[in-house]
Amino acid sequence: MTDTQQIPLDFTGTLADDGAGGLVRRTVLPGGVRVLTESMPNQRSVTVGFWVAVGSRDEFAYGHGATHFLEHLLFKGTHTRSAMDIAAAFDRVGGESNAGTAKESTVYHARVLDEDLPMAVDVLADMVAASVIDPDEMDVERGVILEELAMDADDPMDAAHEKLAEVLLGEHPLARPIGGTPETIRAVTREHVWDHYRHWYRPEEIVVTAAGGLDHDEVCRLVGEALTRAGMDLPEGAAPAPRRAVDTTAAARASVAEGTHSVHRPVEQASVIVGGRSLSTTDEDRFALGVLNAVLGGGMSSRLFQQIRERRGLAYSTYSFSAAYSDVGYYGLFAGCQPSRVDEVAGLMTAELERLATDPVTVEELDRAHGQICGGTVLGMESTGARMSRLGRAELVLGEFTGLSDALARVRAVDADAVRGVARRLLSGPQSTVVVGPVGAAG
Repeated sequence: MTDTQQIPLDFTGTLADDGAGGLVRRTVLPGGVRVLTESMPNQRSVTVGFWVAVGSRDEFAYGHGATHFLEHLLFKGTHTRSAMDIAAAFDRVGGESNAGTAKESTVYHARVLDEDLPMAVDVLADMVAASVIDPDEMDVERGVILEELAMDADDPMDAAHEKLAEVLLGEHPLARPIGGTPETIRAVTREHVWDHYRHWYRPEEIVVTAAGGLDHDEVCRLVGEALTRAGMDLPEGAAPAPRRAVDTTAAARASVAEGTHSVHRPVEQASVIVGGRSLSTTDEDRFALGVLNAVLGGGMSSRLFQQIRERRGLAYSTYSFSAAYSDVGYYGLFAGCQPSRVDEVAGLMTAELERLATDPVTVEELDRAHGQICGGTVLGMESTGARMSRLGRAELVLGEFTGLSDALARVRAVDADAVRGVARRLLSGPQSTVVVGPVGAAG
């Protein structure tokens, strides 16, 4: 069996077998619900996640922020459980439960002892399939979300990242903040959230992933029974929903606003990001981009850290990053510095990226980047949560499962020419600079 395997929508079977009891399996249940598991022998814990391939980019025009609002409300009660019942179920077994809304997906997840997996599946399935979206709870939670947005707005770094997405993506729905804005959250009604819930939270859209001390067939049984108990109709023969296709219409609306864009905040330090358009999630150069980020701004030995912090003392924090989605992506070079140093620091960051596009990285830098990424990947795989998330990404985003050995080999195959090539790709488009701090007015 190859280490990388495509995942057809109707596939049921084994995706990977390490020969020591570590199996990755996939089953399509009635209703089109997909279940992927990874067994980790000798683990006493399990992390399970219920995924829906809907994010903030998919919201109706009248309900911006509804996806994140819904994530909060699913913890507020079902037809058979109160919010307290949901919270107490995990507290009484020492488990953890949480959720996350992204721009292209939403996940509800829990980590528990293997013996408590039936409870975790039952509670999460009940939340996903039988939430009541109580109007009174919604009014209370609206205040909580407004406080969350205010907290994020008070963080200059968060504000800079939000502004960068807006500047680089223009009218693309990915440019919108995941949580909405205070104005849209105040305007969202129970009907908006209910429409969103009923439109997306259907069996053919649901993916369940789990990793740890588990049995795949048992997980499939638990999921099917729990969703049925929650009232979800699971007809035999129903197919999973197609994976997200590239939205060329939305991509055409993405436009970069060049120049410098300032957001005034009464703080001591300026947060500055130089960025531009980057690669989509499945781009073949994504592994080279990962190595470039490690060399450029991935740690204390990176070029940005050495040049800006260690040699010149211009910043405490500096790094590079990239954000990738199904049809577009963007990159950024970040530093926090004195307002009077913004132009100098932005110039230094840009110069380091330009140098990667013209001069080959050294053998030492390449080896260090390979080791950083591969070591971090292997260490991360010791976590049941990381493996659960890897399965979700494989199913919803990539449409293929890549084993650990193949993933590491792809990273190690990135050479100096590949890094230089992807740097040139990044620099081939327009750049913008975002500055948040005591530097002018909002723009």
